[in-house]
Amino acid sequence: MQNSRSYEILNDVCCPERKINQETLREVLLLALEIAREGREGKKIGTLFVVSDSGEVLKRSRPLILDPLYGHPNHLKHITSPDLRETVKELALLDGAFVVDDDGVVISACRYINAPAEGIRLPLGFGTRHMAAASISKVTDAVGVVVSESSIVRVFDDGELISEIIPEIWMLSKYSHHLTGLVSEKRDHDLTVISKASTSQAASANH
Repeated sequence: MQNSRSYEILNDVCCPERKINQETLREVLLLALEIAREGREGKKIGTLFVVSDSGEVLKRSRPLILDPLYGHPNHLKHITSPDLRETVKELALLDGAFVVDDDGVVISACRYINAPAEGIRLPLGFGTRHMAAASISKVTDAVGVVVSESSIVRVFDDGELISEIIPEIWMLSKYSHHLTGLVSEKRDHDLTVISKASTSQAASANH
């Protein structure tokens, strides 16, 4: 998957409305898509990235095990590092979330998200990772990125599902998206991105 194409098709997700570093979010989404497509050790896996507002996210989470990233220098933990990306793919086999700061440093792994679920409504069949992503995005300024074991990548902001990214074209015939309201749908080769319309897009549609 070429980054230049992927960057363009992800523009509806990585937009100023997210209020976080757009380049960091793009890199996380690209890594999430790699995990969704490749799996690990011959099987599909799921994982969760919590992006930005890392200080507040750490306050609302705790380590499930001794943090495997603890003590390593930040320049080795940047999301663009090929070695770090391979490490993340290995660690994704373990339970818990990755915490990524706004500058793109993966500062912690294998964290249990402890955020209240009151007021969160998710579609039937969404699991604990989706609830964790939705709840932490509601009580912080972070964005949650979930890789589901069905290979769909979902993005949560302000407690809501705002995008679903389908990494293989053959999956579309079996899939109906879970977004509500006005949505946009973009395709580029095998990749399909379905997103809730931004405030500006929604305003334009109403005129």
